[in-house]
Amino acid sequence: MSRQFSSLPPEYSSSPSPHPWRSEDSVGGLATPTDLMQKDTPGDLIIGAIVSQTLFGSDPKDFKCQSHGMLSEEFVFMPQNYQHILALAFAVKEINENPHILLNLTLGFHIYDSNLNPRVTYRAALQHISPRNRFVPNYRCHIQDNVQAVLEDINSHDSKLVQYLFSIYKIPQLLIGCAPLMMDNTQLPFLYNMDLNKTQKYLGILQLLLHFNWTWIGFFTLIGVNLEWFMQTMFPIFSQLGICFAFMYSQSSMEGNDYKKGYLKSFSKLYEKMMGSSANVIIFDGQVRGFIVARCLIELTHIKYMMPKPKGKVWIVTAHMELKTYNNMLSLDVQIFHGMISVALHSNELQGFQDFFKSRKPSSAEGDAFLKDFWSYTFHCGFPNLVLGNVHQANCTGDETLKDLPALEMSMTGHSYSIYNAIYAVAYALQAMHSSKVQARMQGERRKLLNHQPWQLHHFLRNISFNNSAGDKIVFDHNGELTAGLDIINWVTFPNRSFVRVKVGKIHAQAPLQQALQLDEESMVWHPRFHQVQPVSLCSENCSPGYRITKREGEPFCCYNCSQCPEGTISDHQDMPDCFQCSLGHFPHKNQSYCIPKMITFLSYEEPLGAVCLFVALTLSFTTVLVLGIFIKHHSTPIVKANNSKLTYTLLSALLLCFLCALLFIRKPGKIMCLLRQTAFGIIFSIAVSSVLAKTITVIVAFMATKPGSQMRKWVGKRLSVSIVLSCSLIQVGICIIWLVNSPPFPDVDMNSMAEEVVLECNDASPTMFYCVLGYMGLLASVSFLVAFIARKLPDSFNEAKFITFSMLIFCTVWLSFVPAYLSIKGKYMVAVEIFSILASSAGLLGFIFSPKCYIIVLRPELNHREQLIRRNQ
Repeated sequence: MSRQFSSLPPEYSSSPSPHPWRSEDSVGGLATPTDLMQKDTPGDLIIGAIVSQTLFGSDPKDFKCQSHGMLSEEFVFMPQNYQHILALAFAVKEINENPHILLNLTLGFHIYDSNLNPRVTYRAALQHISPRNRFVPNYRCHIQDNVQAVLEDINSHDSKLVQYLFSIYKIPQLLIGCAPLMMDNTQLPFLYNMDLNKTQKYLGILQLLLHFNWTWIGFFTLIGVNLEWFMQTMFPIFSQLGICFAFMYSQSSMEGNDYKKGYLKSFSKLYEKMMGSSANVIIFDGQVRGFIVARCLIELTHIKYMMPKPKGKVWIVTAHMELKTYNNMLSLDVQIFHGMISVALHSNELQGFQDFFKSRKPSSAEGDAFLKDFWSYTFHCGFPNLVLGNVHQANCTGDETLKDLPALEMSMTGHSYSIYNAIYAVAYALQAMHSSKVQARMQGERRKLLNHQPWQLHHFLRNISFNNSAGDKIVFDHNGELTAGLDIINWVTFPNRSFVRVKVGKIHAQAPLQQALQLDEESMVWHPRFHQVQPVSLCSENCSPGYRITKREGEPFCCYNCSQCPEGTISDHQDMPDCFQCSLGHFPHKNQSYCIPKMITFLSYEEPLGAVCLFVALTLSFTTVLVLGIFIKHHSTPIVKANNSKLTYTLLSALLLCFLCALLFIRKPGKIMCLLRQTAFGIIFSIAVSSVLAKTITVIVAFMATKPGSQMRKWVGKRLSVSIVLSCSLIQVGICIIWLVNSPPFPDVDMNSMAEEVVLECNDASPTMFYCVLGYMGLLASVSFLVAFIARKLPDSFNEAKFITFSMLIFCTVWLSFVPAYLSIKGKYMVAVEIFSILASSAGLLGFIFSPKCYIIVLRPELNHREQLIRRNQ
């Protein structure tokens, strides 16, 4: 493959200069490289390239930092850019050697260096639409060497000049440098972005910030328009996801009239912001001269103003920064960038590329216009007739080999990778267009392909899809942008000013946001300040679970205080904006950081309270059975006959059922149990109280019947007691039937009454009916108490009325206390209160009414005689 270096035609060259690559430019009167450098590789089909700073940077604002703290304008030699040139040449070489691509045709290229000069940039664009080695725009003298597509790596200020010019001719333009902030395909439908746009890169940085929980960051850019774009486009997204900015600074102009003093004054302010900020992470959006500015920012302010030693920070950069470019230019080391993270277009190593790189030699690279400069810089030597660097350097022998420089980085960068893919994209598009003409005759195919117009290539380029030699898929989306991922690169620097770029992760293009980032954190290194511990960059310490954030007045939302969650609420993550209540069936842990499932509880036989209630109920039931047995055994004795034995048996049977009724409350609620609990309790107690009322009335009637001529004698007997018991009990039965028909009780779960328990209970369904049952029972008890109180002084051998009065007093006291206790206690303890009331009131009736009689029957049988009964009545 032949290569040629073509200088400008005499009519367009600048005035003579002592250096063949330099001339006096009109911009600022500074010495800059020649107006136009060109490198050619002939071929049947040509790909043009317009680049800025192939090997030199000539922006008047490029400067270097010197140990004495002064700024000086210099040309910046960038040997890494030579890799970009070789990536283009390597791709063309592979394509021309591949018999399956562009059969019987060869691919060539033109490279024009604009050197950041708008005039030269536009001149280079016009040269692409001129005949070879002649500057006659819009003229084609033969079918060969016509440009099929143009690769553009131009300063953003000059890019529109070239893009609009080539759009007139509908020439495909593949952007391999800084793409426009927004691809506008309605106005420029001929652009293809081989690199990711700034939005995609910032979204990648955002994923890194979220992954490491870096919410308090600084932002520094060199170009004012970038900050304006960032504020309009990315700032709302960052803020929405919880990222705050400790400072935002844009160095777009200098203060004062003096250039050097203006930069020093501006940088000192930024230095104070960075070093005084608690933010440990700084996003730096700089272009080619970005790191020069960043280094001077730190070192110059330290030397000039004797400020404290710079603190280690985590630098996150958005462009393909070239640290090694500045090693020879900066007298100080690059340790401040140790652990830096960059987000770059995904790249892979290409088989054979490093061997191609290492095999370069001045003697075997004829026509390579850039190799001698690269060689001279790399080996610190000089060639005859080449003035570059120190004039006292030794001459280059040409026998030096790149293999002897292990520190020379030859790994494929993202920028070079995009150039390689761009060449292949054009080649495959040309092949697709060639394949579409297979219906033409074979002898006419080659001429037809060479005669095609550039605009015909767009259809095939838009729909191109192929896998490159590294296995990566190359395809454009509907906006003409490359669909590719990002590489996360960790920079490791060394005291000898060398560095290593380590790929520690990748962000997949098509994966969901939560799964896009893949990161090998164990391989990452950090600045020595952080002692190899993941840095923290927060305005405030994280609020632990159990706390919520409280805003600070007048500060960003990332700066806050932590407040304990209110009682009964939790926060289960860090930095919760508010606390919340646990779901049903759960309750807060004591530190309010998570919820615990509530225990399912009910009054059971296994727990102590239930066991006690069971024991008391069974004991009282046994006692009642014992009393009933005593009365049955001594049924013929006067004391049993005098108290209406049938009514006594009814009362004892009712009390026995009352004690056993308590057992309905000591078990897991079921449907039948819930139906029987309150209704059985109400009916049985009504029978018991009705029996007491009947017994009291019987005593009164019996006394009144003993008076001569009394009309009450006809009421003495069983009819009165039976009527009272039946009538009073049937009313309660009727109330219970209405309750069961209209709104029967049912098993329910009480989630809210107890803080830590879920209570299984019987829902009464109708509290009104429950209180009607309870109220009617209270009415019977009150009447019984009143009647017994009236009859307490009647001459009764065994003080029957007095004992009934005491028993009903206990009964009423218990149930009057039951109502407030029942309403104030929740859960299983509410059931226990009802059981206690049932047992206590029933025990009161049993004890006060039957214990005196049992005492006489069992212990004082001599008193249980008719004669004794008559004597006591008299």
